[in-house]
Amino acid sequence: MLGPLRIFALTAATMVAFAANSLLCRAALRGGAIDAVSFTAIRLASGALILAAITRAWRRGAGAGNHGSWRAAIALAAYAIAFSYAYLQLSAGAGALLLFGSVQLTMISGGLIRGERPSLRQWVGLAVAAAGMVVINLPSLDAPPPTGAALMITAGVGWGIYSLRGRGAKRPIQATAGNFVRCLPFTAVFGAIAIAYTAHVSSRGVALALTSGAVTSGLGYCLWYAVLPSLGAARAAIVQLSVPVIAAAGGIVLLDEPLRRHVAIGGAVILGGLALALWQRRVPAVPVRVAAAAEAGAT
Repeated sequence: MLGPLRIFALTAATMVAFAANSLLCRAALRGGAIDAVSFTAIRLASGALILAAITRAWRRGAGAGNHGSWRAAIALAAYAIAFSYAYLQLSAGAGALLLFGSVQLTMISGGLIRGERPSLRQWVGLAVAAAGMVVINLPSLDAPPPTGAALMITAGVGWGIYSLRGRGAKRPIQATAGNFVRCLPFTAVFGAIAIAYTAHVSSRGVALALTSGAVTSGLGYCLWYAVLPSLGAARAAIVQLSVPVIAAAGGIVLLDEPLRRHVAIGGAVILGGLALALWQRRVPAVPVRVAAAAEAGAT
């Protein structure tokens, strides 16, 4: 089991990778550098290739541990494919709320089924963070089209299942590599569709898709699988609500997006909810001499 500081560092790095993935997707698709189908196909294929290369180079313990599963791979493919289509049909606000809402519901429900019981403080913190999500996305909220909404909910459920499957991963790099490699048949079909119907590819779009697949997806998902066994389903679900805040900050710094009032207020509310939900009271250790004296007095 990982120590508290290492859990925090790995979780923070993972959320930064997820936020960077969001920025790369936004820059590629909204900028028209590449179509959604090609972006997803290149993203999954490059993630599989880089992770397979890392796994092959790092041979220690190659014969043991979790090498991924078809269930996790199908969930990952469902998330990536459904998200890429839904992204173009929904406004940013509606898409974010549908995605994160379905992720939270899937993961917390999965934890409850397996016997996890979130504390009252976690429920309150989740409610506060969810309210912050509404505030941060309020200006772009509108009634989503049914098809786009169904696709984004499918993406959220797929990601939630993929995350739940990662709680048993003993070797996160091998498990993530196995999942990405198993996605290759879906990627091939998806790529064929792109070539036949919707392909629109530029060098910039390919570069963004490769970076997303090899770095922020492939390596970021390895970090996620590394930290998931140390997080409960509820904590793993709640902490992902920090991604929109990090992505908003990244958009301001890297994409020259303005800092708007609703982003600042909503981000502060989300972070406050996360602090409330994730804070754990540390019980002070009893000094050995005091404990020994108390035991001697009792006898």
